[in-house]
Order: sequence, then structure tokens, then C-alpha cells
Amino acid sequence: MPYLLASDLPAEPAGLRFRRLLERNEILQIPGTHNGQASLQAKAAGFEACYLSGAAMTASMGLPDVGIITVDEVAFFVRQVSRSSMLPVLVDGDTGYGEALNVMHMVRTFEDAGAAAVHLEDQLLPKKCGHLNDKKLASPADMAAKVAAAVKARRHMVVIARTDAAASEGMDGAVARAKLYVEAGADAIFPEAMTTAEMFREFAARMPGVKLLANMTEFGRTPFFTAREFQAFGYAMVIWPVSSLRVANKAQEELFQAIRRDGGAHGMVDRMQTRAELYETIGLHHYEELDASIVRTVVPDVVRQT
Repeated sequence: MPYLLASDLPAEPAGLRFRRLLERNEILQIPGTHNGQASLQAKAAGFEACYLSGAAMTASMGLPDVGIITVDEVAFFVRQVSRSSMLPVLVDGDTGYGEALNVMHMVRTFEDAGAAAVHLEDQLLPKKCGHLNDKKLASPADMAAKVAAAVKARRHMVVIARTDAAASEGMDGAVARAKLYVEAGADAIFPEAMTTAEMFREFAARMPGVKLLANMTEFGRTPFFTAREFQAFGYAMVIWPVSSLRVANKAQEELFQAIRRDGGAHGMVDRMQTRAELYETIGLHHYEELDASIVRTVVPDVVRQT
């Protein structure tokens, strides 16, 4: 639907809606939606929140995920995803785009754009995907200062602190950092690049009462687990950050190869979203009905010359 009327809009701020989803006993499943169309499709499939991955945003721009896009570029994605589906959006805030004041600016910009939640990570620039090697970490105190700054700047936004310390500092280091970030005001913790079920369980056992986020990305260090398994490990949220982009990109690659090979896309029609399906997804007819209900074409009187 178009969400153009005030009556169509959610009464609660996005951050509060995200918090209510976290209050349930059921794990919150959050698929990555790299644009507005993906967000609409996720909503149609029954998801109640969506995720904007830095890796997916940058890849869709033809760039690597090394922390080089700006706050305003990310806000463009936040606006289109949040406006299209009105789902609460969790946004990848990378390292906060600088130090404490930059983090506060990021939080205000993202929340104004419609974000419900953001996660910050304790890497140093140039940052890397959490499942790659040789990541450089900020000091725990510097990261805690960023978390505290984010909490001071937000109105309703959920602030999630991500730690990449397990790979270099072990479980003890990751847990110590996570506890410090909670003391600084983080609403939840995201332990990145856990490599076994035992690691997920241990981290959860050592962070009792804290909401935890699991990352189920493909082609990384984490084995495949289901949402139900993550819930049993003790996690409140799980993201599939780049899955939709990977599938879409593979399909586009196959399409372009087919056009180049066959001189047209006729052999790929059965793989395409139809025109009717596209219009249904984006709500074209709702827009037409709304337009017709508000605007009526007025034909001007013709003044005849005598």
C-alpha cells in the first residue's frame, strides 16, 4: 500500500515497535533487505522487521565493505526501506563514521530517516567484514564511549553494540568487552563471527539477561544454523544480512549472460517477476485509487472569441 495518508502510518515510533518485538519469547527473524522492493517482499513473506547491511549497501553501489560510504548515503537506503514497507529497520552503523560526536550525528540522521535500531562495531578503519581475518580493534574504552554517545543522541532507537573480539582476544575478551558496552548503555550485544554452536552457547551463558543478536551470513565463519537453533542457544535476534542481495545478483548475472548468448531475454521469462506481480508488490493500483479519490481532472471552459 502507498503509506501516503497520515492514517496509514504506524502510531508508534519505529524504535518502540522494534523494542516490543524484542519483548516476545520468540526469536526475531530479520532478513537483509538491500532496497525498498526487497523490504516489500520481506513484509509480504510475513517478516516483522528488516535489516540494512553495510556489505549489501556497498555491494549494491559497486563498492567493497571497507567503511567508505557516508552517513547520508546510508540514510538514503534507510528512507527507502523504511518508507516502502513501514517495517522497523535495523541498520548497520559500521564504526559510527568517526568518534563520539560523529556517532551522535549518525544516530540522529538514521533515526530521522526512519531507522528503528542501529549496531556499532568495535573495529578501527578501514574496517572489514566481520568474517575476514586481520581485523583491527578499537580499545574497549573508546568503543564504550561511542555506545554512550549513541544512547545520549537517540530518542527511541535501539542501540546494539557489536564486538569482533572473539577472533583476536578469545571468548574472555569478547565477553569483557560486551559487559563494558552494556554498562555504557547498549540495549543488546552482537558477537560477530562465532564459529561453533558451543561458542554461541558459551557467550549467551556468560551474558545472562542481555539481548543478543546472531549473524547467519553465507560463505563466512559461522556454520548454518536455523532461527530455532539460535533461539535455543539463547539469542533474541538473527539476521541474514546479504542473502537477498546474493540471490538477486546471481540472477542478474545469469540474465545478462543469457541476453549476451541468446540475443534477448526470452529464455529467462519464466525466472522473472511478472508485470502484474511487480505492480502488486509496489501497490500501483493503490496509488491509482488514491489519486482518483483525491484528484479529479478539471476540463477548462473554452472561451469562444466573438
